[in-house]
Amino acid sequence: MEYIVFGIVVLALVLLIFGKGLYDEHRDYKRFLNRLRNHYGEPEKKEYRAEQYASIASYFTHHPKEDQVDDITWNDLNMDEIFQGMDDTFSSAGQEVLYHVLRTPRFLEAELEHFEELVQYFTEHTEERVKVQLLLKRLGFTGRFSLYEYLEHLDILGSRSNVKHYISNLLYIPFFICCFFYPSLGVSGLILCMLYNIFGYFKDKNEIDPYITSFAYVMRLVDISGKMAAALPREMEEEAETLRKHRKQLGKFKRGSFWLMSSGRMSGSGNPLDIFLDYARMIFHLDLIKFNTMLEQVRFHTEDVDFLFYTIGYLETAIVTGAYRKSLSEGYCIPVLSKSREHTYLSAKEIYHPLIANPVKNSITAKRGVLLTGSNASGKSTFLKTVAINAIFAQTIHTALADSYEGNYFHICTSMALRDDLVGGESYYIVEIRSLKRILNHAAEDKPVLCFVDEVLRGTNTVERIAASTEILKSLTAGNVLCFAATHDVELTGLLEAEYDNYHFEEEIVEGDVRFQYRLLSGKATTRNAIKLLGVMGYEEKIISNAEERAEHFLKTGQWH
Repeated sequence: MEYIVFGIVVLALVLLIFGKGLYDEHRDYKRFLNRLRNHYGEPEKKEYRAEQYASIASYFTHHPKEDQVDDITWNDLNMDEIFQGMDDTFSSAGQEVLYHVLRTPRFLEAELEHFEELVQYFTEHTEERVKVQLLLKRLGFTGRFSLYEYLEHLDILGSRSNVKHYISNLLYIPFFICCFFYPSLGVSGLILCMLYNIFGYFKDKNEIDPYITSFAYVMRLVDISGKMAAALPREMEEEAETLRKHRKQLGKFKRGSFWLMSSGRMSGSGNPLDIFLDYARMIFHLDLIKFNTMLEQVRFHTEDVDFLFYTIGYLETAIVTGAYRKSLSEGYCIPVLSKSREHTYLSAKEIYHPLIANPVKNSITAKRGVLLTGSNASGKSTFLKTVAINAIFAQTIHTALADSYEGNYFHICTSMALRDDLVGGESYYIVEIRSLKRILNHAAEDKPVLCFVDEVLRGTNTVERIAASTEILKSLTAGNVLCFAATHDVELTGLLEAEYDNYHFEEEIVEGDVRFQYRLLSGKATTRNAIKLLGVMGYEEKIISNAEERAEHFLKTGQWH
């Protein structure tokens, strides 16, 4: 009786734990579903480990294209931070393709219009979007490394043949037959074959285990692509057909994958069925044989895997773009882009920076170069970044953070937040002139270039800086180049007045405190507050008065006193 009671209690506990697990799973699913339906446009902040974040760029680095946003421009504009603010993806495919899209401006109107159709559809059709997002959640992430990092290293495995596995398995047959006529010899032979296969099994298993993660993700890609193709509306028949076509090519990859992809494989779970299957794998090398078959299929159908990965990621990028737009409390617009070669221009009204809370908006119409002057911290660099980021947004996610945005299709590059290259042993000046030279090279390619230069040649002396800056900035107005430049050298406003329109930012000192307006004003800067700011920061009066006296003397005589 006691044993019966004990058994009932144990069974009740098992059922309670199992029921609790089901309840928690159902509750989490309901919460997730609620988030998708009612909190679209409210991204949850993600944590990025260094090695994990490095893998996000894998799709981008494996698919280089002309006119992509280069590393200097990406870093100048703090685009990593902007990407992280947008990243509300549920899959590695979506995350990596989103990163790729932000670094790959488009130059065809049809491509941007199609992307806009996807964004609009997912924004307006909640239930259809939720169906796709649930599938994306099931696809999930690859983990520490990108799928492309795994695929890149498949060649390390070399050529793998199943011949030795087939031969070792065929040896079982004569010994098995021998058991009926010479039992001792037959049994001994079978045992020797089993031991040989078991000892050889673990060597091969250790070689293939690191690649199981990538194969598991490809398996999920194949599975999810079929379900997603069925879930997509007729408006996305192009994407659905792409998924069906390339999924079909991977049918042999999936067939019989249970032996390799089973969750109970070598798990030590204690489940009798799992234990039996593990011994079957060791004795007959069933998972090793299947791995080699799958490896051959992946190598042969890498392009099909690539199409599935990109198509699913592109759909999620459209969903994330719609969510990002909804998160913009300051508003956005659909950009109007032109391929006209007759004139290069950019016009934006009430444009603002995506990383600034309660931003001060500005408007600009530029049909030739723009030269910004003003003191430190007045807003010059931020304005340059604002225009550059929105130019990239316009040609990637077809979105501009402004009331209106018009302009050409541009190759976009910057030279702004540079620093000494300590590893390469190059000074700031060398780093800077290399950065500027790459812009000049793009400008010579006879295509519309939008460039942004902050404090050109700040790494050298005043006389040579002004002389060289004048010639470089003049060069950046030739052909189809539109240049936005910021400088402290007021002399440039006169030297470049034939090529550049002058704008400035200014501040005011009120009751011993400096106040920045961050408003873009026409003309060159007329105030000089750098020395006065020393007083605001508590410098001695003697330093300030002597500095002002020296400055006034130079302005009157052209010589330093």
